[in-house]
Amino acid sequence: MTAAPTPAATPWRLVLLLGALTAFAPMSIDMYLSSLPSIGRALHAGPDQTQATLAAFFAGMAIGQFVYGPASDRLGRKGPILFGVGVYVLASVACALAPTIEALIAARFIQALGGCAGAVVARAVVRDKFSHADTARVLSLMTLIMGLAPVLAPQFGGLIQLVAGWRGVFWTLAAFGLCIGIWVALALGESRSDETLAQARSENPLKAFAALLRMRRLVGYGLAGTLNGAVLFTYISGGPDVIMGTYGHSPLVFNILFAFNAVGIIGASQVNRLLLRRTTPDRVLMRASIASLVFAFLLVTAAWTGFGGQWTVLPLLFLSLSTYGLMGGNTMAGALSVDPKRAGSTSALMGSASFGSGALASWVSGLLHDGTPRPMAGVMFVCLVGSSLAIFLIALPKGGAKAQS
Repeated sequence: MTAAPTPAATPWRLVLLLGALTAFAPMSIDMYLSSLPSIGRALHAGPDQTQATLAAFFAGMAIGQFVYGPASDRLGRKGPILFGVGVYVLASVACALAPTIEALIAARFIQALGGCAGAVVARAVVRDKFSHADTARVLSLMTLIMGLAPVLAPQFGGLIQLVAGWRGVFWTLAAFGLCIGIWVALALGESRSDETLAQARSENPLKAFAALLRMRRLVGYGLAGTLNGAVLFTYISGGPDVIMGTYGHSPLVFNILFAFNAVGIIGASQVNRLLLRRTTPDRVLMRASIASLVFAFLLVTAAWTGFGGQWTVLPLLFLSLSTYGLMGGNTMAGALSVDPKRAGSTSALMGSASFGSGALASWVSGLLHDGTPRPMAGVMFVCLVGSSLAIFLIALPKGGAKAQS
């Protein structure tokens, strides 16, 4: 097994702050999922319209990152984060006050445009400060922090809904954004290098994106990470219907299962961190990809044959999702290592593609909806096949797993 470089000391204060910045999306999604029926009743909206509030958020996350990534290369890391957090807070207030479902959909889109700044710039900050291998380790630690959101947010959101209604959920999100903004203003230093600034000033954002898309390894890592992320989004959008609709579980059981699956992702991300003490991110990525294919194949087989019912499908769903914890940080670290001078643009490209493909995969899964877990499992399997092909055929040609930046 190839030895990894000696790990750098972990700056825990920075990791906590960056992890909190990446939690905007899971907090904004998971806290309000159990409120969707209440939103529909209050705003006289059907299921398709309430689901549109989730799709609008995905779209905003995908589009906004194209702005913040290049801006952080040109203007610095701190300013774009603070601007985005400000937009997020104001949009969260608009969500809380929304008089119609159309207003809520629009506010959710703007909320995502602001909230995506934290994640895209946080990843660039990590690459500013760490090598390829250490970037993968720090991203795994950030997953541990970010992963608390899907564990705690559904429970917290459900409690807030009982006490203050669904509007109270959005007031809470506004307060969360305000607290994170103050933390950033007081504690985050500038990390963008002079080389990154010079590179950003020498080209416009479109030219930067075009240059990145001509880099074979980056495209491979990007496709792998994007399709792997689409698996997670497919589950987020399709899981509630499968667990509460197909299998008839209560919202409480759904929240427990949702949290349990999040724990699986968190646990795998920490296994990844430990593995990186002994081997390289690319080797972990290759082996995790094979494991994900095996689990996804078993999942789609169980879903289509009905073998074992939920007692087979739900454990295999847990195993398939858990591999995200082994793959997500390593694909992102690999992409960021290809061209560190364009770290912000690379982070934007990866994040936008992930949310865009996630929205598409969720739409396809919903279009094929037939009251069974088959569409969700089928889409997840196809995405993981594509992710594995990108890893082995594009990102890591023969011997590529040995090369670390």
